[in-house]
Amino acid sequence: MTDFILDLIQSWGYWGIGFLMFLENVFPPIPSEVIMSLGGVGVAQGRFDFWTLVTVAVIGTTIGNWVWYGIGRWFGYARLKPLIDRYGRWLTMDWDDVEKLHDFFLRHGSGIVFFCRFLPIARTMVSLPAGMVQMSQIKFIIWTAAGSAIWITALAGAGNWFGQQFAQAERFIGPVAVLSIGILVAVYIYRVATWKPKGQ
Repeated sequence: MTDFILDLIQSWGYWGIGFLMFLENVFPPIPSEVIMSLGGVGVAQGRFDFWTLVTVAVIGTTIGNWVWYGIGRWFGYARLKPLIDRYGRWLTMDWDDVEKLHDFFLRHGSGIVFFCRFLPIARTMVSLPAGMVQMSQIKFIIWTAAGSAIWITALAGAGNWFGQQFAQAERFIGPVAVLSIGILVAVYIYRVATWKPKGQ
């Protein structure tokens, strides 16, 4: 995956960064940590301007999240219950959990969208409930972009620093990201294996 990301960044430049960040938010397994760290390395190597890189990445991220927001808005909250009843184990959630989250989201939606930008997987999945509760599109875009800007700036800054310290920084970023994804998958498998519906 690292080679694919590197090839796209080298071939498409800023367009590649924007496209990859869009994909990262439509298909969560593509990690923004790798994309923006490699983009930051590109800054250290003189291939990118830091703030142009961040701006393009934020735009790509926001559009990608808006796709899931649109799906959530189209699908709606009411049609969710049959899916939870049937597939709740794979989400490790009962309908009671969903109702609590729904009410919590109605009260604190803007803050949830903002802070979830710093959490793997959740930063994409939070767009679904935002659409389902019909959160204002303007608010959704503003808070998504605001949280994304901070996260992306931090990642690009780390990649820039790393690239200045190590000539072959690209070789280290990929394995670290793969390890992080592996840990997340292991945690999810554990949750599914140990989850029990309420009352059992």
